[in-house]
Amino acid sequence: MQAKGKAQATAFATVLRLFAAAGAAGVLAAAIALPAVGGAGITVKSVKEELNIAPEDLDEPPLPEKTTLLDASGKQIAQFYFQNRESVPLDKISPIMRKAIVAIEDFRFYEHGALDLEGTSRALVKNLTTGGVTQGGSSITQQYVKQVIYNKAETDEDKAAAVAPTFSRKLNEIRYAMAIEQKYSKDEILNRYLNIAYFGAGSYGIEAASKRFFGKHASELNLVEAATLAGAVQNPNNTDPNLGKAYRDRLVARRNVVLDRMAELEIITTAEATKAKAKKLGYKDKPIPGGCEESEFPYFCLYVQNEILHDEQFGKNEKTRRDFLNRGGLTIKTTLNRDMQKAAEKAIKKYVHTSDKPVASEALIEPGTGAIRAMAASRKFGTNHKKNEMSFNVVADALHGGGTGFQAGSTFKMFTLVTALKEGMKFDDGFSVGGTFQANGYSDFKNCKGENVGDPTVAQHNSEGGNGGFKTLQTGTWGSVNTFFMTLERKVGLCDVVKTAKDFGIKRADGQKLREFQTFTLGFNEMDPVTVASAYATLGARGKYCAPMAITEIVDRFGKVTAFKPECKQAVEPEIADATSHILEGVFTKGTMAGVGGIGRDAAGKTGTGDQSRTVWFAGYTPDLAGAVSLGDPRGPVRYPLSGQVMGGRAYGSVFGATIPGPIWKETMLGALKDVKATSFIPPDMSRFGGCSQQCAPRRPARDDRGGDHGDNRGDNGRGNGGGNNGRGNGRGHWNDGGPIILDN
Repeated sequence: MQAKGKAQATAFATVLRLFAAAGAAGVLAAAIALPAVGGAGITVKSVKEELNIAPEDLDEPPLPEKTTLLDASGKQIAQFYFQNRESVPLDKISPIMRKAIVAIEDFRFYEHGALDLEGTSRALVKNLTTGGVTQGGSSITQQYVKQVIYNKAETDEDKAAAVAPTFSRKLNEIRYAMAIEQKYSKDEILNRYLNIAYFGAGSYGIEAASKRFFGKHASELNLVEAATLAGAVQNPNNTDPNLGKAYRDRLVARRNVVLDRMAELEIITTAEATKAKAKKLGYKDKPIPGGCEESEFPYFCLYVQNEILHDEQFGKNEKTRRDFLNRGGLTIKTTLNRDMQKAAEKAIKKYVHTSDKPVASEALIEPGTGAIRAMAASRKFGTNHKKNEMSFNVVADALHGGGTGFQAGSTFKMFTLVTALKEGMKFDDGFSVGGTFQANGYSDFKNCKGENVGDPTVAQHNSEGGNGGFKTLQTGTWGSVNTFFMTLERKVGLCDVVKTAKDFGIKRADGQKLREFQTFTLGFNEMDPVTVASAYATLGARGKYCAPMAITEIVDRFGKVTAFKPECKQAVEPEIADATSHILEGVFTKGTMAGVGGIGRDAAGKTGTGDQSRTVWFAGYTPDLAGAVSLGDPRGPVRYPLSGQVMGGRAYGSVFGATIPGPIWKETMLGALKDVKATSFIPPDMSRFGGCSQQCAPRRPARDDRGGDHGDNRGDNGRGNGGGNNGRGNGRGHWNDGGPIILDN
């Protein structure tokens, strides 16, 4: 049996030698011409027929390449990869690296064809006589083929087959290698091999390995470093320097083998080899952060990641889209403004600490484009509960990695105000309202299906139980008077208010349909800061709504550029937006933000406070930038209201929209806009909106109405101008069992 194996090996080796002499094109003719090998039972003709040794094209899918995220200025903020790889051309790989890898892996690479006949014949004899594959002999071309097959394997079974010690696998390698040698030059094959090979420590390809091991580009590798990496490719899992001292010692030993081989081949001198072998390993252990967990701006990174994973333009299913992101070698330019991001982070940190249970989150949106300029939160992103980290994107909706959001409170009153102005009401039109509001009947409010959703059994209250009075669009807004807005919503129609909100891009954070009940204007729907900021940015852009936008450009591995433009529509007439801004400007001077003050340029906004301060908001804007700040406890705002909790090192008895979110917004804007030239609002058309026409105030003695006596919060801890109750305006809304939560402001 052993003698027969030797004979077969000799016959096969003869075939291979003829193949090498004849070249790929002439192998068949040479095989036919060769006489039978006596005693072996094998002829070259039978080998040709049975083994089909002929070139076969190899499918070479693009290698997995890392994807890089850039901010608006072009600086890296994150990277994604299935394999940490950066392919580089051969001229970006140092000559000594090329020489080192050829010396140790296939020193006759530039002399032989697809096979290293001497090495392969020796290996075949050894393997046939021992009954298995115990010795290698693959050329660099064959190694490249094996790597390609392994990389494109989808299942563990396919991966195992790609490296299985079988003759059929080896013969396939030969066929593919023959075709590769015909397809590419030797330099091209070497370049492809160096870009596909795994070097250990999570590094695929010579460029990533150079950065990981030595903190430099492959073009900068010196002799010692080149020999180290050339030695690593033989068994990278056994010499992975990241796994401990024993592995590093084996890598040093392997490096020295390479240096000795280079000296033996007279690529370097013996003295150079001896000097190099005396050097330490020099492993730098440069980090290769991947994914949003390692990003400096994780919440924004998560938004971009989920934008790609859920958009069919990037692939027909999630797996395709994930491969596009992790393997595509993309450069993704985003809308993130690093200075604005830092301003938001600094402002949040001043009022809410990382260790606090409640979380403050903020999104900044550019009016007119929808560009997301910042996404920040008080708590760090991660899964370490001991460090109080968050494992979801609190700044965004569920579609972008977020949770269920927080109820938006009186920020929703803006949509009722806009609807009233659309339907012809003027600044001084209004109603006399009491301290409570109660529907006359179920038909007082109808949802957009025409169903009766009024509830005459429940009363909504004003802040601190105030008695109300005559409130106009202006004074009712400045004081955020609940009973006024319930009356206003009944007048203009619940469905019309819902439609306005949808035109402004409003949708629930959890992805469910908006809930349409009579307290819609009081903001019981759960929202996220990106969505609310985008809605308010619509007013800053004079009624033009632009969908939130995080990606401006994607460049693929081949240099193809895909640009993304804002997706905008005119949600409301510019004049309606101007009139709304005029009223909301007064929130800073006559209303619930009076105790906090403005930012020294045209600005408008609205506070929002949930029942019993369970969640609080501020949403505001200038023509240049809009922002929304939310504050709530992700453990559940009903069980864990904000009142009585410690935030920023301070215990709060009560918390309102202007207590923490308002100041965060103000300080963010002061920092974010410090180098941005101020743009002014367009003054309202007073001939259209000035005065009153429908329901004018009754004559009464003149007085300074600074928002009425039912403001929705104390301003900055009691300093806000809430009116007749010492500015303590938060009302006493109710929580309905089995129904929507009723909010104050």
